[in-house]
Amino acid sequence: MLLTALLILGITILVFIFLYFVPVNLWITAQFSGVKTGLLELVFMRVRRVPPSVVVNSLITATKAGLAIKDDIESSARVLKAPDLETHYLAGGNVPQVITALISAEKANIELTFKQATAIDLAGRDVFEAVTMSVTPKVINTPSVAAVAADGIQLIAKARVTVRANISQLVGGAGEETILARVGEGIVSSIGSSSSHKEVLENPDRISKLVLERGLDAGTAYEILSIDIADIDIGKNIGAILQTDQAEADLKVAEAKAEERRAMAVAAEQEMIAKAQEARAKVILAEAEVPKAMAGAFKEGNLGILDYYKFQNIQADTEMRESIADNKPKGTGKSNKGS
Repeated sequence: MLLTALLILGITILVFIFLYFVPVNLWITAQFSGVKTGLLELVFMRVRRVPPSVVVNSLITATKAGLAIKDDIESSARVLKAPDLETHYLAGGNVPQVITALISAEKANIELTFKQATAIDLAGRDVFEAVTMSVTPKVINTPSVAAVAADGIQLIAKARVTVRANISQLVGGAGEETILARVGEGIVSSIGSSSSHKEVLENPDRISKLVLERGLDAGTAYEILSIDIADIDIGKNIGAILQTDQAEADLKVAEAKAEERRAMAVAAEQEMIAKAQEARAKVILAEAEVPKAMAGAFKEGNLGILDYYKFQNIQADTEMRESIADNKPKGTGKSNKGS
């Protein structure tokens, strides 16, 4: 009894393993759908770790849609085969998305080869979205772009860029960020070249024409169809702000120079005071030498007592005249002593 159960279990496991490696149901479905693929080929797909369902279902979709692919523009159309899809899957591509994009491109009369579709998919771009954008253009809203006209008035503009996917440039072409950057640069340049902000407000389509003439879609994955100015507002008076800042800077420079001159004047004044005090000190030293000289003259007999009294009287008269001139009474102790 136990042996029978183990035998049944082993047979069941073998059947599951067989059906896993030999997808008979999928092969039958392919045959009834008109897809010519062998059962052994499906087994080899499983061995190579390629899901047979992905390849077979994509082949069925392509066959039912009557899809005929081209390897390049100049080659003739041929039927899609399983090795084509298997190779793309092993390269890391999205097989169902490529088939859907090829069918959509053929129905819309868009020239899209199998090599282009697989290259776009492997480059990380959504190939079906690219085909959809080729049929239905996409509108990209730019952020607010601030620019200053020649009269110093700031203008803030928003634009809507209508683009269409350029299939031939999707691999290696720049994306939406480059389009937005170039459009913003064109808006700044066109506003900056205007002599007055009023010209821009009166003719906003002038910005669109100037930007379109620059060929901003060169080297990108998109073709710019139109650029429309959605909104434009007046910002700050940048010219007046700059003039105010310049005036404040000039004022600070003038104040700094005035402070420098004042400091130099104070330094010169202090220097003159120091020189005056130095001269006064020299005078005091010289005056201190006078009594010594007079004593020496007395000893040598060059100065008499009458000469000394005359000198004291002259000194007293000088002090009196100075006191009268300054309206300040001064003591005449020396003259009293002399008298």
